[in-house]
Amino acid sequence: MITRCYLEITNVCNLDCVFCPKTTREKHTLTLEEFELLTDRLKGEIKFLYFHLMGEPFLHPLLPQFILKAKQKGFVPVLTTNGTLLSKRTDMLDALPHKLQISLHSHEGNGKTNLQEYIDEVMTFAKEAAHRGCVVVLRLWNEGGHNSMNDTILNLIANHVTQPWVKRYDGWRLADCLYIENDNMFEWPDLQHATYDEEEVFCYALRNQIGVLVDGTVVPCCLDHNGDVSLGNLFEESLEHILSSPRASALYNGFTNHTAVEPLCQRCGYSAVAKRFRK
Repeated sequence: MITRCYLEITNVCNLDCVFCPKTTREKHTLTLEEFELLTDRLKGEIKFLYFHLMGEPFLHPLLPQFILKAKQKGFVPVLTTNGTLLSKRTDMLDALPHKLQISLHSHEGNGKTNLQEYIDEVMTFAKEAAHRGCVVVLRLWNEGGHNSMNDTILNLIANHVTQPWVKRYDGWRLADCLYIENDNMFEWPDLQHATYDEEEVFCYALRNQIGVLVDGTVVPCCLDHNGDVSLGNLFEESLEHILSSPRASALYNGFTNHTAVEPLCQRCGYSAVAKRFRK
């Protein structure tokens, strides 16, 4: 079983973050029928279902229904959001995922004002969600760039959850089910970028993760924002057939031998710069 699948329920977003690579794909939002078909074909093959690749999932009007259906089918649902719509989607408090990841670094990445209002709205939702048993992770994935507001953000969070917090290897535990997570800013892979000069590389793509774009295209990981490594279409064929294709097998075997065979993977800053997958 693959641990996680990043299912893109919409590739539409309400922000324009400077660190986001965007996508040139046609805009689309999954219908209920499309969601049912895709999740039926993922059922039994995937554990964690992440409702994100590109796009802002809280824009989807059927998000609560999607979360409940995912749970009914045996998935463990996870959401990643920029947090700007939380105060408008209180309906989500009755259909919470297992885990909610809120990218606080999106605020500075858009040059927005009213930081206090943003944090107040995020924390009001986050505390209630955590109280109801949802694991809430407040992300500051911006070390090395667009992080000048981090100290201010932490102080504003402290107005809602008193310190001291419990220090962890990747941030802090604020309360039961409520965490802050720090990480480095990384460069998204892009075919227009130069390749990274690495003797050996490794990635868990197709080992513990895949992505499914809003048009059904299966990609090897959550960073293939334009579908450059298209392995097949889940609307048209089974996941088993797609993952056994020559292209998927070559990618998998390449990383087994510490080689990136796909041009996009050769330009991936997530593993090459952050060295998260180095073996």
